[in-house]
Amino acid sequence: MTRRYYVTTPIYYVNGAPHIGHAYTSVAADVIARFKRLAGFDVFFLTGTDEHGQKVEQAAEAKGMQPQAFADAVATDFRDMYDTMDISYDDFIRTTEPRHVQAAQALWKKLEENGHIYLGAYEGWYATRDECFYGEEELIDGPDGRKVAPTGAAVEWVKEPSYFFNLSKFGDRLLELYETRPGFIEPASRRNEVKSFVKQGLRDLSVSRTSFNWGIPVPGDPKHVMYVWVDALANYLSAVGYPDETAARWAFWPPNLHLVGKDILRFHAIYWPALLMAADLPLPERVFSHGWWTIEGQKMSKSLGNVVDPRDLVKTFGLDAIRFFLMREMPFGGDSDLSRRAIITRMNVELANDLGNLAQRTLSQVARNCDGKLPAQGKQTDEDRELLATASLLPDIMHQQIDRQALTDALEEVWKLIRACNSYIDHQAPWKLKKTDPQRMADVLRVLTDALRIIATVLQPYMPGSMDRMLIQLGVEEGERSTFAALDVPLPAGRVLPKPEGVFPRYEEPEAS
Repeated sequence: MTRRYYVTTPIYYVNGAPHIGHAYTSVAADVIARFKRLAGFDVFFLTGTDEHGQKVEQAAEAKGMQPQAFADAVATDFRDMYDTMDISYDDFIRTTEPRHVQAAQALWKKLEENGHIYLGAYEGWYATRDECFYGEEELIDGPDGRKVAPTGAAVEWVKEPSYFFNLSKFGDRLLELYETRPGFIEPASRRNEVKSFVKQGLRDLSVSRTSFNWGIPVPGDPKHVMYVWVDALANYLSAVGYPDETAARWAFWPPNLHLVGKDILRFHAIYWPALLMAADLPLPERVFSHGWWTIEGQKMSKSLGNVVDPRDLVKTFGLDAIRFFLMREMPFGGDSDLSRRAIITRMNVELANDLGNLAQRTLSQVARNCDGKLPAQGKQTDEDRELLATASLLPDIMHQQIDRQALTDALEEVWKLIRACNSYIDHQAPWKLKKTDPQRMADVLRVLTDALRIIATVLQPYMPGSMDRMLIQLGVEEGERSTFAALDVPLPAGRVLPKPEGVFPRYEEPEAS
């Protein structure tokens, strides 16, 4: 039976250019998707852009552009960022595409048919920046004494006709969901926040607007456009063919994992499951909310001018160094700081010294002392068996970590093995064995190359380009690295290895001119 896995990023809002936060979520989803493919799963990895709403209309107007042309330009910019970051998505959904419009309208009709939508009038506080309605009790005092949203966004009093979704009827069902499936929201601290919010009581949700028209028309009442969050969340359905349950991709429903930033958790952990319950659709397995990056100790903001474009970091440090840093520096689910010094330290200590030197020392000795050919697997000592046993368990241990989105912990498991290999090579000293026991030297180098093969294979999801180069140097052919199952077949002795070249050079700061 085919094991399927459906993972999503949020669809990113096109009111501005992609930044490091977008790249972070996308790389995390990419690591998970690539790992599940190596583990033999049929993966569907979805990302895309959220292109409707008042904010987009206003941003387009500010640039003197039509909303569609503006959305086209920003969506192209996001695709370019994805290509730069080597994101292996299977589909890029745009909410202005006909397939999405049809799916969102079909969801609306289903909610209406099931008696969950009614016409009324909305009066209350609305934050355009957040595309979110707030209750009076949620507002806080802003710097100038005016009331603002809890996010700091400006709010305005809005009064207009509106359709409503009867969210208030779903409080008990949502609380039951969080109790019976605690893994539905992770990490636990975020789950507790959501539960606390729902326990306070939910109000019905205004799901249409009439004060602007850049949105999906409400079926049967085109004076209204759908509230952007109902439109946006429906992307996860439209990409798998909803409402056509005979579509090939429908087999992937429900999603295994929605990765989201903590600022949009409420929409994914409250609105989304309630909408799906109301439409009689199976719920996702998990919503995982990750943290935010500060930049050199400061919150990232346009006003501070410290918004980081990940493509600039890639130009300076290289792609895989940045992918590695993003997954290594921040415990996944927490917050962390992005600084130049931290990137360089990770590159030089863990990539160049720990892993790069290990590979270079091993492969240069195979080149010098074994005629550049892979030694045969020989007689093994207890130390050999212990190291290889640790290495052989690595894919399964990492898989467990990946399945709970502990992406940083999974990397730490690899580094435990890398440190053990460095200790082993220092202790075994194959360069000395060359003179005293050449057979033992060959056996030690074979143990190291076998361990390195596993290390490079499991690190492919994190650093695809660098690990491709390392696997080539280890003599691992394409078909011997595309699944973890391939690791069960030893590489043949005597295979000629290419001349070793360093994969991770040390980073030296350029001299000030």
